[in-house]
Amino acid sequence: MNVLWIYAHPDPASLNGALRDEGVTTLRDLGHDVRESDLYAMRWNPIVDEIATVPEDVRIEHEKLDWADTVVVQFPLWWADTPAILKGWFDRVFVQGYGYDYRDETGHTLRYGNGVLAGKRAMVIVTAGAHEDSLGPRGAHGSLDDLLFNVQHATLFYTGMTVLPPLKVTGTNRMTPEKFDCVAEQLRKRLHSLETTDPLPYRTQDGGDYDRRLVLLPEVAPGQTGYAVHLTA
Repeated sequence: MNVLWIYAHPDPASLNGALRDEGVTTLRDLGHDVRESDLYAMRWNPIVDEIATVPEDVRIEHEKLDWADTVVVQFPLWWADTPAILKGWFDRVFVQGYGYDYRDETGHTLRYGNGVLAGKRAMVIVTAGAHEDSLGPRGAHGSLDDLLFNVQHATLFYTGMTVLPPLKVTGTNRMTPEKFDCVAEQLRKRLHSLETTDPLPYRTQDGGDYDRRLVLLPEVAPGQTGYAVHLTA
């Protein structure tokens, strides 16, 4: 399997750096081919300054994505979102005709479960300093599942990728060697099952649950609102 590992943390000696190294080593030991986009090490330009043409650095990222069977996106949660450099990677790489406004031969726009990246699997690895309960359904920071909706559903799934459940590492401000060993083992287990893990059951655009305006039909999850209504279970 070909795996593209997108890494968005400035310090290779950090917890995130250690997890990235553990993950890449595990994948290669399993016989997978791995390519990396280490955004800070690449000094990735996050600013959209060209629209009419595809710059060389963006073209290289397209080649990596085309090559990959699975995409791992790793980042720390900063201000309830991805680091700006990762958002800038999506902004510049998922361009019109590639990330969005991708159409079939009839002119129908393909997205949310279909699109240029359909057939690929994706998994998010996210770290957060806050403890697990404060990132839960009643936590002051907001539900981590909700905070990940933009990157998992509105970005990765939008472009066609099948999205696996994320690996969420919380309480990193209180990380101990023992806890790190547990987290590293969780990561190894997730990577061993990349090809077989059931994905998040997002509703597809063309699966019959939405009208032409991309609004859920009245009989689908009646009376319910929020991010969870876009899951079938």
